[in-house]
Amino acid sequence: MDSANPSVTRALTLELIDTTGVATPLQAELCYDRNDPYAVSASFRTGDTMVRWVFARDLLKDGLYDPSGDGDVHIWPCIDARGHAVTIIELSSPDGEALMQARSDEVCEFLSHAEALVATGTEGEFIDVDEALLKILS
Repeated sequence: MDSANPSVTRALTLELIDTTGVATPLQAELCYDRNDPYAVSASFRTGDTMVRWVFARDLLKDGLYDPSGDGDVHIWPCIDARGHAVTIIELSSPDGEALMQARSDEVCEFLSHAEALVATGTEGEFIDVDEALLKILS
């Protein structure tokens, strides 16, 4: 295992969809780190601010094929106006909601690299339980 490169990052352009259905390009970055093997982070630049969301890798993976998610993050497959497969990501917070779409092939490529780093089902091998407990109890 290559400890020098414990993460996978993918820059992509999402389309932020407003309430009228108009799509605006939005630069984003997906990141998977084997030190947090169950999670994926998505970072978005909104003006001068960087917004970061963290959610389950399985949620993103499941959302490629079936509607998935409870609470603040929902993900589901769709077809865009050009007939291409896209993955819809809906984020909700007390500050507002965002609906965006990503090209499904780009999401699949990112998840494929994450899977090569940490295979599904082996995530527990990458967690230091003692360290996690110390963080919780401190």
